[in-house]
Amino acid sequence: MLGGYAGRFLDVNLENGKLKDIPLDEEVLRLYLGGKGLGLKFIYDELRADIQPFDPDNLLIFSTGPATGARVPTSGRYHILTSKSPLTGGLGSGNSGGKWGTYLKFAGYDGVLVRGISDKPVYLSIINGKAELVEAPEIWGMTTTSVTAELIDRTTKDPKKASVACIGPAGENLISMACIMNDEYRTAGRTGSGAVMGSKKLKAIVVSGNERQKPANPEMLVEKVAEAMKMIRENPVTGPKGGLHVYGTAVLVNIVNAHGAYSSRNFQNSYFPDADEQSGERLTATYLTGTTGCWGCPIICGRKSSVPEGPFSIKYTEGPEYETIFALGSNCGVKELDAVIKANHFCNEFGIDTISMGGTISCAMELVEKGKIPEEKLHGFNLRFGDASAMVESVWRTAYKAGFGADLALGSRKLAEKYNAPELSINVKGMELPAYDPRPIQGIGLEYATANRGGDHVYGYTIPAEIIGLPKKLDPYSTEGKPEWTIFMQDMGSVINSTVICLFTSFAIGLPQYAGMLEAITGMELSPEKLLKIGERITNLERLINNIYGLDRAADILPKRLTEEPVSGGPSKGQISHVPEMIGKYYSLRGWVDGKPTEEKLRELGIPVTTPESSKSPYKMAA
Repeated sequence: MLGGYAGRFLDVNLENGKLKDIPLDEEVLRLYLGGKGLGLKFIYDELRADIQPFDPDNLLIFSTGPATGARVPTSGRYHILTSKSPLTGGLGSGNSGGKWGTYLKFAGYDGVLVRGISDKPVYLSIINGKAELVEAPEIWGMTTTSVTAELIDRTTKDPKKASVACIGPAGENLISMACIMNDEYRTAGRTGSGAVMGSKKLKAIVVSGNERQKPANPEMLVEKVAEAMKMIRENPVTGPKGGLHVYGTAVLVNIVNAHGAYSSRNFQNSYFPDADEQSGERLTATYLTGTTGCWGCPIICGRKSSVPEGPFSIKYTEGPEYETIFALGSNCGVKELDAVIKANHFCNEFGIDTISMGGTISCAMELVEKGKIPEEKLHGFNLRFGDASAMVESVWRTAYKAGFGADLALGSRKLAEKYNAPELSINVKGMELPAYDPRPIQGIGLEYATANRGGDHVYGYTIPAEIIGLPKKLDPYSTEGKPEWTIFMQDMGSVINSTVICLFTSFAIGLPQYAGMLEAITGMELSPEKLLKIGERITNLERLINNIYGLDRAADILPKRLTEEPVSGGPSKGQISHVPEMIGKYYSLRGWVDGKPTEEKLRELGIPVTTPESSKSPYKMAA
């Protein structure tokens, strides 16, 4: 076996309670690394075109990578995939930090593949290579912090020796934006994986162990890690005096707002006059109580916070992150940072993705503003832009489908369709957009439109180059070179999420450093070019799976608000997104036609387009 791997996945069949080990194929690892890539391969091998989100055959996969648990920077992460997302109807995908991925690796497994549906609520325990399903109806209904504390107490009584990934009430209630939480405040947030986990009656997975995977070349690894650490520490964003460490991800609030790309009021505006009231600087000066980081992380961007008094008081919590502050703050017209902290805490407790939650609340607020939702449907609920209390109340209403919360639980796309105003849902492929208005940032708009999982900014994160100027400065208003840059960042993102380490490392290091560390860990011969080809293969396999579900060029679009309505005021006044002008070149460079990889491209990447169930393939091609 290659270095850095435990060499096996745990296959969990909730239908019959059987657990078995799946040995990993070294050749598959050479093609897909681990994490996202390996999870995609498992899904593709069993894919059905007609699968539905809550079918027993919808696979739920927790997947680490060769760097998870290794002595490399930010190596505490893991990736989650589902065959079908309840939010988008495409492939489900998410990523999380903390220590859960590392502790799964220490427990002796590279990942867990969950199939079937349990008759009763259960949790999965994996302790030093021993796996067990435990019936636990008494923990069903618990919030995420409560169930985490309960299972840690049952397992080791020491939170430093075990880790829990779980769902909250939102996942149990099959909310389409439900997420999976681990280590209380780390989140695999997007595409509704928590609802899939809830549909399977799987409340949690607790992991603990002492097994350390050995690198293939320890001396080389020490050298390559030292090189990467030096670059991370000296970088103005990731270093000890950098913005991420000093102010957390919320350092971006004022930066992006000054550019005129900090959306407000459901993307009706791209500048928020009160942004400073919810910035990283303001958080540090008011509610910050400390900092925290994931396992193996030198950046330490996590925030600890509390609101000591007032209607939104909370004794202890973590966050909020930049995306959350936008989604629950400016995008809802809410300036009060204490309200955002409280709503974020509720999202964590109930297990809800904050970006989709905020996008859905803001969509509902605009529907109300434009008279699309009758007052009698609200039952006195004052859902209006700028109403901090209504924003906070919306979170718990959504988790329990209470009153109008049942409509919010649909997500913004289905909510807007229900009230005959689909144009008011700011989504791509059903997933609500994150915290960068694409009208004055052309590359991120192309990323949103073409991202395989929907309105996504992290797999093709062009913001460092377009806004911050790292690793080089790109003109955010220009379309020149943006298809090339978006493709590069998407494929590198696939590498990072299959390795699995943190995207923030890409502020400071690049493919040569990733390739060097991975070669030292695994023993593979990896150049930057070979590594980027692996990323391209992973991106194309993910796209192929979505093609099989029927997603093609028609799904690679932004809402008309962003391509047809110029920014009305602020620093970026007059700007629109030019995705329609860029996407043709993007497809050409990708080797895609109408949003689908060509047979030639798939052959080049070694992706088979037929399986024993060949009728699922959209291609007519010999095996």
